[in-house]
Amino acid sequence: MSSEKKPKAKALREMTPEERRELLNQLRAELVKLQTQRARGFVENPGRIRQVRRAIARILTIENQLKRKGAVR
Repeated sequence: MSSEKKPKAKALREMTPEERRELLNQLRAELVKLQTQRARGFVENPGRIRQVRRAIARILTIENQLKRKGAVR
């Protein structure tokens, strides 16, 4: 799911924890690559950095919500 589209929260909630972690790792790797490109002065799509950062935050938020929901019960 490292395409240009942002992952929807509903789709992320339906994923297994392993799938979410794998996507998170892919997005983090992409972010490092984009930040390196930005530091060198060439980024093909500068808006993608923002998309990736928000997707990472979305996944982490869902992970935390699910952890809290499981801890309450």
